[in-house]
Amino acid sequence: MYALNAYNWTSHKQLRGALPAADLSLQSACYTQLRLEQGDGWNDQMLQPVLGAALDVRARRKRLVLGCTDVDSSQLRPTSAYTNTSATSFATKFVHLSTNKVRAAVDVVAWTPDGRRLLAGSQIGEFTLWNGTSFNFETILQAHDMAVRALCWSHNENWLISGDDGGSIKYWQPNMNNVKVTQGHKESVRGLSFACTDLKFCSCSDDTTVRVWDFARCAQEHVLTGHGGDVKAVDWHPQKALLASASKDTLVKLWDAKNGVCVASLHGHKNWVTSARWNANGNWLLTASKDQTCKLFDLRMLREMATFHGHNRDVTAIAWHPFHEGLFCSGGYDGGILYWVFGQEGPQAEVRGGHEGAVWSLAWHPMGHILCSGSNDNTTKFWCRNRPGELPRDTMRTAFGAFAEASTKTLALPAPPSAQPPPPLLLTAGMGRAIPGIGGVPPPIPPPAPPPGLPPGLRR
Repeated sequence: MYALNAYNWTSHKQLRGALPAADLSLQSACYTQLRLEQGDGWNDQMLQPVLGAALDVRARRKRLVLGCTDVDSSQLRPTSAYTNTSATSFATKFVHLSTNKVRAAVDVVAWTPDGRRLLAGSQIGEFTLWNGTSFNFETILQAHDMAVRALCWSHNENWLISGDDGGSIKYWQPNMNNVKVTQGHKESVRGLSFACTDLKFCSCSDDTTVRVWDFARCAQEHVLTGHGGDVKAVDWHPQKALLASASKDTLVKLWDAKNGVCVASLHGHKNWVTSARWNANGNWLLTASKDQTCKLFDLRMLREMATFHGHNRDVTAIAWHPFHEGLFCSGGYDGGILYWVFGQEGPQAEVRGGHEGAVWSLAWHPMGHILCSGSNDNTTKFWCRNRPGELPRDTMRTAFGAFAEASTKTLALPAPPSAQPPPPLLLTAGMGRAIPGIGGVPPPIPPPAPPPGLPPGLRR
């Protein structure tokens, strides 16, 4: 217990009287605990692989305020709290499957900026809104006459633009009110992206062009030509007037959005380039291709930094994590979803067979704890990160392996053979075909009974 006297720092004189006594032991413990959370991530305790580490962080803070200093600081927290541990954000746990009554392929998915809803664009031109918490259906509207191929929210969260197979581009308000329609391309619109100022946006199409638009006037400013095939993706740099486009001609081109000229071409892939995404740091460009690889390019050196091998079919979709700089996920034509970390060899987490068809689009929740995937199998699936200590439940092979292991541990081993040879078996009626040298076949041995602790569904 300490009594602190008041002090006048202006006149440097000690005032009369004293402040009430304060208990600094509890305050110091709380301050130290909070500083541990707010300090460098390397000084924090690691997340322990136990189910108790998934407790609500609000209950932990409440106990801390009440003076319980024995609170473990390794409880599950939001993804932004683990800046140095990207493995805590692998969304490999299946949560929910959402399907419309009229089944159609889901070509593109995008979260609303607040993360409360997910917007899915289908092959028949419909917008479907799913609740971001319960994943239930909310509303549906006929947004386009043809398949919706691209969706993009503005950075100020006030506008949404969409493109379809007919080349049309539409402006939408957050309440899904359509305010503008324009014919942007002659063929299918494959990608849309806003500038960092939201004053301009770009679009790409199967007509081999990339176009820069003035958003307020809805007028074209530049038509960028130079690709020798369909342009499958385009992305605006997060800070600069620089565009990256991926095309069917195996090239990735960088464009000056102000002058409308090509400034560089990246020759790295051996087949169609299906997607291109800038990292939030503005220095890395991630690309995906039909050659079953993803490549990472450094803008400062204009050279390839890494190649990621792991898919068995075409890589059709990629998405950077919103908080972890080096973490991204990729979806393949075989329906698998892989998680990669820059600097690590091979996929760090896998969801093989997550979909029955090609994964056309991937979108992270703005908080980074949920991943949504849209597929050609007419479904939208939600994936979240596993809780600490939770066993994987996404494959039957694990359960069957546990059953086989338990069976071998429970069954008794056969007795060793005796020194005397067994008596010859005689062929009798009903024993089937004779075996040379034996004279008959023994009756079939019944299979062993399953362990008593297994549920009836696993009994044979």
